[in-house]
Amino acid sequence: MTRTISRLFNTHTQAMTAVSELERAGVPHHDISLVASNADNWHDGHRHHTADVEKDNETAEGAAEGATAGGLIGAGGGLLAGLGMLAIPGLGPVVAAGWLVSTVVGAAAGAAAGAATGGVLGALKDAGHSDEDAQVYAEGVRRGGTLVSVKAKDEDAAHVDQILNQHQGVDALARGSEYRAEGWSRFDVGAAPYTADEVIRERQRYGESRSFANQDARDDSLAEERDRRADSPGITTPIRGTDI
Repeated sequence: MTRTISRLFNTHTQAMTAVSELERAGVPHHDISLVASNADNWHDGHRHHTADVEKDNETAEGAAEGATAGGLIGAGGGLLAGLGMLAIPGLGPVVAAGWLVSTVVGAAAGAAAGAATGGVLGALKDAGHSDEDAQVYAEGVRRGGTLVSVKAKDEDAAHVDQILNQHQGVDALARGSEYRAEGWSRFDVGAAPYTADEVIRERQRYGESRSFANQDARDDSLAEERDRRADSPGITTPIRGTDI
């Protein structure tokens, strides 16, 4: 028998570290799934995929096509090597890979936007999560979090739990309590995705400070500085880009 174990991570770095350790522990990458918000372009400077995926899909069919093109379905070489970018209505832009997103985009192909978004909850519930937990996990991704879900055999479940917990994975009970204390009740499939600024604030609240929301402006500024230094031979200090 198998069971699904999920944790919401406050930072993408924690989630990636947990995924890598799961694979080192022998968990097949096809039994792991990762879905992370990219509303603030956090991942633009941290690409794992090898194919460009259109980021502004507005239909469920487009989301499914983007997932296939990005190698989200059947990706080889470890889960992180198969990460791709797509947009899911209600959640907005995400970076994702693995069985959960494959289920979502497969069900979404040819469907209306609302049905596609509902597919996130449906996939989590079909995997064994209660409706209450699925609501929290979907809301967590919408707010900028990273969800890691693992299909674990009964004999491996304790070890999977340990790995996810030691990298500060948060379960639905704990995070749901925080959301409800602020007046939240459930994931609204019709609500607009969080904006880049809202995601940045949510990431900073839980400890993720890096964002590429203004990367274009930063790149322009760096280019101008490089040009200025090129015109001033006496300046030899190297220019350093945004830390990754």
